Amino acid sequence: MSAWITVVGIGEEGLASLNDKARHAVEAADVLVGGERHLAKVPEGDAERIDWRDGMEAAYDKISDRQDKKVVVLASGDPMSYGVGSTLSRRFGADALDVMPVPGAFSMAAARMGWSLAKSEQLTVHGRPLERVNYYLFPGARLLILAWDGTTPAKLARHLTDKGFGDSTVTVLEHLGGGQEDRIDAPARSWSVERTADLNTIAVEVVAGPDAQIWPRVPGLPEEAYEHDGKITKREVRAATVAALAPKPGEVLWDVGAGSGSVAIEWMRAEPLAEATAFEKDAEKCEAIERNAANLGVPALEVVQGTVPGALGLVGDEPNAVFVGGGIARGWVIDAAWKRLKTGGRLVANAVTVEAQSVLMDFHQSHGGELVRIAVAKSDAVGSMTGLRPLMEVLQLRVVKS
Repeated sequence: MSAWITVVGIGEEGLASLNDKARHAVEAADVLVGGERHLAKVPEGDAERIDWRDGMEAAYDKISDRQDKKVVVLASGDPMSYGVGSTLSRRFGADALDVMPVPGAFSMAAARMGWSLAKSEQLTVHGRPLERVNYYLFPGARLLILAWDGTTPAKLARHLTDKGFGDSTVTVLEHLGGGQEDRIDAPARSWSVERTADLNTIAVEVVAGPDAQIWPRVPGLPEEAYEHDGKITKREVRAATVAALAPKPGEVLWDVGAGSGSVAIEWMRAEPLAEATAFEKDAEKCEAIERNAANLGVPALEVVQGTVPGALGLVGDEPNAVFVGGGIARGWVIDAAWKRLKTGGRLVANAVTVEAQSVLMDFHQSHGGELVRIAVAKSDAVGSMTGLRPLMEVLQLRVVKS
């Protein structure tokens, strides 16, 4: 099918920001689709207008009914950068789209700041938790952030200060590319503007204070990075576990018997384009998992409260990888997780008790894979000297579903 939806990126100057091809597409449209702000930039004409007020899905249904029309969807700047272009592509297919971008907010913000776009971290908190920023908080990092509204800069400045990054420079760029473009600069700790223009992009040059907690993205974070009850996969074992799970872009992990959520969290931190669901029966632990995920910059972690196998049925998509950390001694837990695992997916399970290890050995006997014994010893005082005190050994099962 040839393209029947034209997606036009439009800047603050409206039609004046478009080249001749894009302007002609807008002027010749039978149907114009977009938000109220974008539609207002186009003079009234004969074209039917569809906005987002009833939700994106309702608008997509209306678009689908108009395949015999010239449909033009208006979007901000580059429609494929956190814009409607990617969702349209998923819904109708890339072949149905002809995308015409103009410079987006990130490109213009990098130009105003004099930053290399390739060396800047680009993210959005529009419709997403502010805690997503935590993933990017490293000394010297340069962040370009799409805001939710005019209250976002003040909230972000307070958040940075609370996290020990109060000396970071926050720059708010309002109405980029338009006649009302303006700029506000201040250190996060002394930010005083409670509300800026709703249309703004934020640039942050990250400076870490002495009390800032900076966690690496590689697996094996220390236990103090988490809120937990002491029953947490130890960092050395966790690093080996995430390595065995081998996160890849777009893959989904199920962390069954998640406890503190540490394995699911470090799966997502290791691969930002991967997703995860943590299953935990205890309500208080579920709340702690959510706090841990937010604090470590992966608030998109899905948390499901319930017992296995019933809880697994609450999630539709089958996982690419499964980690079973709790309840292994009850053999049906690993069996239920294995049943839902995609063909070609990886299952990793850790056992400490004799009963749980027996279940893993039986599973290995019937399904194959690899058994690995992980022994860790840590330095500890022995009188006036130092010795290595062993932790409880862990039997790890690694198996691919063929």
